[in-house]
Amino acid sequence: MALVLDSAAQDLLFREARTANTFTEEPVSDEQVQAIYDLVKYGPTAFNQSPLRVTLIRSDEARERLCGHMAEGNQPKTRTAPLVAVLSYHLDFHERLPELLPHAPHIKDAVFSEESVRESAGSLNATLQAAYFLIGVRAAGLAAGPMTGFDADGVNKEFFGDGRQRVLMVVNIGKPGPDAWFPRSPRLSYDDVVTVL
Repeated sequence: MALVLDSAAQDLLFREARTANTFTEEPVSDEQVQAIYDLVKYGPTAFNQSPLRVTLIRSDEARERLCGHMAEGNQPKTRTAPLVAVLSYHLDFHERLPELLPHAPHIKDAVFSEESVRESAGSLNATLQAAYFLIGVRAAGLAAGPMTGFDADGVNKEFFGDGRQRVLMVVNIGKPGPDAWFPRSPRLSYDDVVTVL
């Protein structure tokens, strides 16, 4: 095998992992979420920027506020998932760069002085972090149901009223329930994707 990760871990993280559409009632604890974050925070980003923000939706009131902005087909699973996370990026992530890059504090102003640059970098790097987060959920033995079917402007206004955070995706998290999976869709082959020059 060319991979160091054992076959069981490969299955857990990739081959057998699926996007869940139903969940059991087993709760997801704050300790589990912290363990997930404490693992995935080491994923690489440009300049070690950390624009991802995670808003956990636990209360019934917050869940109904969120469901009001979800696409109709995503509302039932969002209402019944043990935990819902709204993944967003913060436009002012650069303010934390001096502590994250103590050897290069000048990067904050040299690279990220313009908001348009921060928006582009924040979106890209938080999306990377969101992908690590999904893998971390799987590493915790849980299933994730990431969704982009929602009114982004509505979610931003509802949960991030100051306009400094922008939603990327909503993720339902928990143990998979009955009929949790849609049939596995095909993937492109190595030869379809990889070009050697």
